[in-house]
Amino acid sequence: MKTKIFALALISITATLVATLPHYANSRLSHLIERADPVINDIPLQQQKKIEAVFVLDTTGSMSGLIDTAKEKIWSIASTMASAQNAPEIEIGLVAYRDRGDAYVTKITDLSSDLDSVYATLMEYRADGGGDTPESVNAALRGAVDEISWSQNGDTYQVIFLVGDAPPQTNYAEEQFPSIVKRAAAREIVVNTIRCGTNAATAAHWQQIASLAQGRYFSVDQAAEAIAIATPFDNEIAALSKQLDDTRIAFGNEQKLAKAAAKSVATEKVHADASIEVRARRAAFNAKEGGRKNAYGEDDLVDAVAAGRVSVEELAPAVLPAPLRGLSIAERSEFVQAKKDKREQLDSKMQELVQKRSDYISAQAPSASEAESSLEYQLFDTVKDQAAKVGLSYDNDRPEL
Repeated sequence: MKTKIFALALISITATLVATLPHYANSRLSHLIERADPVINDIPLQQQKKIEAVFVLDTTGSMSGLIDTAKEKIWSIASTMASAQNAPEIEIGLVAYRDRGDAYVTKITDLSSDLDSVYATLMEYRADGGGDTPESVNAALRGAVDEISWSQNGDTYQVIFLVGDAPPQTNYAEEQFPSIVKRAAAREIVVNTIRCGTNAATAAHWQQIASLAQGRYFSVDQAAEAIAIATPFDNEIAALSKQLDDTRIAFGNEQKLAKAAAKSVATEKVHADASIEVRARRAAFNAKEGGRKNAYGEDDLVDAVAAGRVSVEELAPAVLPAPLRGLSIAERSEFVQAKKDKREQLDSKMQELVQKRSDYISAQAPSASEAESSLEYQLFDTVKDQAAKVGLSYDNDRPEL
């Protein structure tokens, strides 16, 4: 009798499992897709590597040359970082610092892949204040380490570049740089130091700071003069870049649309105020895989539709920008398709021009031995060496210019 009961129970359990297994399997598959597990069917998925770089800049009166150089070359520096074989995503942050008694002690711009907005902030920097030699380096480093939104991703090269010409104030009642920098090192944030000028006290402190966080110290002249090569293609590249920017269509919730609107304002500022050469360097960065987020934003409808992530027909009007909300579904689809076709056409031409620009620069650039002490080459050598620790490799023999 017990055997019959056991057999009936076993049959019942088996039937239940058979009935529920398809539902469980489908549910589990959906769960995997939603989580975007790094391993599905035992096939590991590659996670895009990332570079998070924060530039801590002395903005007192003696630093006008460096600030001007940063405004001219930040896009080349971003392009150099993005030129790794693995096409890393690039995020940049800024910490501007002066000293107590100046207009501000620190101004912090958090890490972002929206480099247009970061650059718009950099364009507002003016060298002013100072007057005495020590500056608020401790406060600047603490802001960079503790107030920046560093990720927890182990595949990320996280780096601070401290740039200045004066040593830190040591007589303030505040945390001093040794403990701050050691805290950065414990979190695997590298701290590199770049001394501008010839101040020996600055050199001694900068060398100590770099040594405490597995960083590198190097020195440039007071103006941090960089290699500047204009090309015959810059004007056309700058104009084409603006046309590509006009193919963006943001979508998403209210917060995302507001973020995209702010990015558009920053982009317009770049086109209005930056030099032709800067705009060409920006376009060269945007043309790289690692520059795509800056080129089109994080939530671009043209990209999303092209990749099959969304369908225009299924989107509610509320998640669309205002100009599309009053259109019929057919008109929306036609509008997005026209932007997609235009982008593909412009992008093809841009890739061709960026390559011509690169070839021209290669022919005009000084040799590595002649330029090895320049800001670009020293930054490139530093990034190339340190980023290798997270699996980023660079085959370039020179930085992007």
